[in-house]
Amino acid sequence: MRAGLVQLSSGDDPSENLVATRGLIREAAGQGADFVLTPEVTNCVSGSRDRQLEVLRPEAEDRTLPALQDEARTLGIWLLIGSLALKAERPGAPFVNRSFLIGPDGAIAARYDKLHMFDVTISETESYRESAGYQPGDRAVLAHTPFAKIGMTICYDLRFAHLFSALARAGAQIITVPSAFARPTGQAHWEPLLRARAIECGAFVLAPAQTGEHPTSTDRQRRTHGHSLAVSPWGEVLADGGDDVGITIVDLDIDEVAKSRARVPSLTHFRPFAGP
Repeated sequence: MRAGLVQLSSGDDPSENLVATRGLIREAAGQGADFVLTPEVTNCVSGSRDRQLEVLRPEAEDRTLPALQDEARTLGIWLLIGSLALKAERPGAPFVNRSFLIGPDGAIAARYDKLHMFDVTISETESYRESAGYQPGDRAVLAHTPFAKIGMTICYDLRFAHLFSALARAGAQIITVPSAFARPTGQAHWEPLLRARAIECGAFVLAPAQTGEHPTSTDRQRRTHGHSLAVSPWGEVLADGGDDVGITIVDLDIDEVAKSRARVPSLTHFRPFAGP
């Protein structure tokens, strides 16, 4: 199968982001990709809660979702919308960060709400409190498709190996990690973590990313690492999207999952333990 990783530099205007996203999805499909993936917060990258409250909508009213469902249907592809920032349906923090797997019929095959909230202080000038704006999910999601079983994660989930292990032991052959990784942590940790998760799980890891300096109508500038990666079950980097907006095409042989797991069958050696 052929996958296409879409690398974006989304701003805080969902309508403008949609135009760019549709164009790159079509470009990937035009190069033969039958599974296309977009990054985290495809519809809106913003550091301003006020701006998010202004432009975001609940899932049922969001404009990006049905437009990309139409693209999947028209192009006859499987499409992972890495995530959409949406207004929450239940009380609590105002937003959810939700990934969607769309089938070639345009229907939603799976939804996943990001489990782990990015609450960190990277430096004196760069900090994030994702839990102040977003409600965390409460379940892992494994999607079944004709070409592979797909485990769905989002960005900061990458640091929680037990989630990836659970998905792999449930049968995931591909694990998706759509992201908007901050530059300092991306430069230090992005590739090693993705390779480690692929090796531990014996699975393909596909990580479409946001990149660069994101357009903004406020004074809250965001910068992300880029470098969308495709990693093999043996931990090899198959493709790197670099720093620029665009697409990265990679061919995957799903049989490599079983071969890697047979060589090092660590998923079958898991043992419960007491302590510490």
